[in-house]
Amino acid sequence: MPATGAPPTSRQGTAHAGARLRALWQTRGLGAWLLWPLSLPYRALVALRRGLYAAGLLPSGHPGRPVIVVGNVVAGGAGKTPVTLALVRHLQSRGLRPGVISRGYGRSTHDCRAVAPDSPAQSVGDEPLLIARSSQVPVFVAPRRLDAARALLAAHPQTDVLVCDDGLQHLALARDLEICVFNDEGVGNGFLLPAGPLREPWPRAVDWVLSPQGAAPGLRPPLRAFALQRGLAPHAVRRNGSQVPLSALQGQPVHAVAAIARPGDFFGMLRAQGLALEQAEALPDHYDFDSWQRSTDGRYTLICTEKDAVKLWPRFPEALAVPLQLHIDPAFFAALDARLAALAPQPRVRVHGPP
Repeated sequence: MPATGAPPTSRQGTAHAGARLRALWQTRGLGAWLLWPLSLPYRALVALRRGLYAAGLLPSGHPGRPVIVVGNVVAGGAGKTPVTLALVRHLQSRGLRPGVISRGYGRSTHDCRAVAPDSPAQSVGDEPLLIARSSQVPVFVAPRRLDAARALLAAHPQTDVLVCDDGLQHLALARDLEICVFNDEGVGNGFLLPAGPLREPWPRAVDWVLSPQGAAPGLRPPLRAFALQRGLAPHAVRRNGSQVPLSALQGQPVHAVAAIARPGDFFGMLRAQGLALEQAEALPDHYDFDSWQRSTDGRYTLICTEKDAVKLWPRFPEALAVPLQLHIDPAFFAALDARLAALAPQPRVRVHGPP
């Protein structure tokens, strides 16, 4: 039965186009070489911008608490938000009081605001809302992350450390630690956008790398890489927080929906858990679900990612969300603890460049 609302061919076509582009980015084939000339002005702009920040001609500021930026150098999903959540939980386990800042990609607002667990996803972004609900730490969003950091610290001055979800290229925010996350595609063909997936030339200086292989292409000492493995939890979560074992869903018809950068990964992991996907519906990353309707009846269990659930639950409370679990090399957290202990504890306020 076809979906109603936005035409399925439109939204699913966008997702399929994104998948084709990611496939093109994996090799230096004809399509990539045809796009390569367009990557040269992009490379020049990236270098110019970084140079202006380095020279102090564009301003950067530090909010006065240790800042950890979790980001990537490739377009598309690398798992930054799950890593941010893992960092927050580790910091909490160490007795620290972290806060999270983000741009709030895909939101309809453009101001600086706090993210509450009951905030509308369209106002704050799906990923910041997921973080606020999952971690119960202060979360603020703003186009300029420094504004978000200052607003968060003004509202929660007891915050010990700030974690920035995404923002490796947001140089207006000075940072103490940079963590670059890769998925199993690595840097693809090594070309910059639009001929390849790179947002900036790689390798570039970062503190640590997290990747499935525990390494990254072109990584040079003293940069360190740690292994990161992803997998689904053995249970799904209802809107009320109760759990349903995935084993209990085996043998039932399932309608899986995913509006993430790599929906095929989610579908594949569900099948590996023994679920029968009668329909696997891939939608564009950060799809808002405002006009989305189920293309299956209530006999099909509706299942989605945690990121999609914050947008689906208001209209489809019966949906089940399957959490993503990360397994990060314990040596990474040991290195993180040592680095945070070495950072100067006194507040700092720095602004570089013209006011």
